[in-house]
Amino acid sequence: MEKGRREERSVISRIGLSFLKKINLSFLQHMEEKEISPEEFFLLTTKELITKLGISQNHDFDTLNREEAYNRAKKEFEAIRRHNIQPLFILDEDYPSRLAEIEDAPVILYKLGDADLESEHIVSVVGTRKPTPYGVEFCNRFLSDTGDYFPDAIIVSGLAYGVDAAAHTKALEKGLSTVAVMAHGLNMIYPAAHRNLAKEIIRNGGAILSEYPFGTTPYKPHFLARNRIVAGISDVTVVVESNIKGGAMSTANFAFVYNREVMALPGRSTDELSSGCNLLIRKNKARLIECVADMIEATGWQPLNIPVTPNQRNLFPELEGKSRKIYEILQYSKEPVQIDNICQLTGLPASKLNAILNELEFEGVITRYPGNRYSI
Repeated sequence: MEKGRREERSVISRIGLSFLKKINLSFLQHMEEKEISPEEFFLLTTKELITKLGISQNHDFDTLNREEAYNRAKKEFEAIRRHNIQPLFILDEDYPSRLAEIEDAPVILYKLGDADLESEHIVSVVGTRKPTPYGVEFCNRFLSDTGDYFPDAIIVSGLAYGVDAAAHTKALEKGLSTVAVMAHGLNMIYPAAHRNLAKEIIRNGGAILSEYPFGTTPYKPHFLARNRIVAGISDVTVVVESNIKGGAMSTANFAFVYNREVMALPGRSTDELSSGCNLLIRKNKARLIECVADMIEATGWQPLNIPVTPNQRNLFPELEGKSRKIYEILQYSKEPVQIDNICQLTGLPASKLNAILNELEFEGVITRYPGNRYSI
């Protein structure tokens, strides 16, 4: 019984920390260094806490402030316990390791469902709320192929109308686990029309996630904030149709800042819903994606023993001699390589190198970037 109470106090203390301003990963790591547990944080007097932490008074961790947070956490604990919601604390082992890498990760992440957030392959799929048939067809084909090559893949999105719902639905049809990141407390589902979809996600081994406590209602800034979770919890963010402004672009920018792979479906320059994707590609913030082979190329993931059949170009070209050497140089570089560097590494004269590069570019094996830089 006493052990159970200690565990309960431990969880409440962790939730209580999330209710205090200025508490983030950096501060919590400082607490660890000073050997102050979450429970001690709420038991020490203000003077003891400040002295032990070695901080100034302006952190505003007075006793009343902490008592209020702890009491609020007790109510939160009772609510989530009734609904089988799991609180994941950022310093604990069960917190998603990818998400813990970002500076602004939430202190507490609430999880309802069984999805494995440490799966080897996690892909976020985002886009407009009003996709065209072109976007929906790509989304369905991409997720179907992803399921063939990576049956352990987790598909992450935001349960919104349009691309989000299409991604969750196709993932379920393919037997993939899927995760919905919400912008409100887990006592509700927004939009309400997707309640059944949310139930199917949980029933089929997926999960619903939120950083927001029970009872928090949808609020516009919350939707933008949750986009960092969609980006941070995955390896790759795929943007399927987006205007220049919108939630999908926000998610893509978060992923870019977090040094995650960003991929965007290109479209015609006259199509407004492709303008965001085209901009991401043009600004070198995203790689172009037309099929799952493009994602495999970008990530270096090893698919199951199923041949990869890209639509328009050879993903693993059968090259020989100097062409193969150039390909291997570009293959193992994370950034586009200057032509001068390629020249030094291959020992080829500029005229011969240019001829080979032009041929490889024409065949679609490599891509030329401004400033005579190349990548595959």
